[in-house]
Amino acid sequence: MGPSGLAQADPSVLLLLAAAGLAAGFVDAVVGGGGLLQLPVVLMVPGISPVQALATNKLGSVFGTATSALTYYRRTFPDLRTALPMAGVALAGSFGGAAVAAALPAEVFRPVILAALLAVLLFTVAQPTVGQLTQLRHAGARHYGTAVAIGAVIGFYDGVMGPGTGSFLVIAMVMLLGYSFLAASAKAKIVNLATNVGALVFFFGHGSVLWGLGLVLGAANMAGGYLGARTAVARGGRFIRAVFLVVVSVLILKLGLDVLRGA
Repeated sequence: MGPSGLAQADPSVLLLLAAAGLAAGFVDAVVGGGGLLQLPVVLMVPGISPVQALATNKLGSVFGTATSALTYYRRTFPDLRTALPMAGVALAGSFGGAAVAAALPAEVFRPVILAALLAVLLFTVAQPTVGQLTQLRHAGARHYGTAVAIGAVIGFYDGVMGPGTGSFLVIAMVMLLGYSFLAASAKAKIVNLATNVGALVFFFGHGSVLWGLGLVLGAANMAGGYLGARTAVARGGRFIRAVFLVVVSVLILKLGLDVLRGA
């Protein structure tokens, strides 16, 4: 396949990519998980390899997460003293995860991720008030140490597999750090941008990015990210929690089917 990928994609595929990118950007901006919508459509492009699909998906996602991160920042002013160290460590973790993904099959990780998602879903359902207000659980070095550990672990996961990274970031910051859903979503976009960049740098070095398709996805992601971030800020934590529960449920269903099929 050529370096742009556009020659192999007819107009109907490009239209479908744009629609998926718009929807994925919106969902990603609210709570993460947009890759569930976007990546399967990218894989439909004739002649594309799985690695090219992952790499091109990351390029599109970078545009979306950058737009939503900026939109959140301008409207909620998230605490960068927490978000930026998390982002730096997550970028390195994502690069390392992408390197591992090139050597190990995703099947190794799916059962563990599925169990984690089930635990997250049960916790969120059982705690209907969690994430409504920011009530930090730690202060000082312990707060920042926990934040950096979250960034490292989830950054690595994003490089290895990817889907649901934003959702994992949100719930980790709600459960382990004590942020509200809105505050966690705002910071998650900054960290998720870094993880996307880290994985993209790795894929760029391997020449796997299809730039034409990626820019189509990127434009759609930007529009979706802007709309999603504005909607989340306007609707607040209850809306984000509801979308979170839907996205995590879909993730569980998808990964559960993958495990059963041995995919």
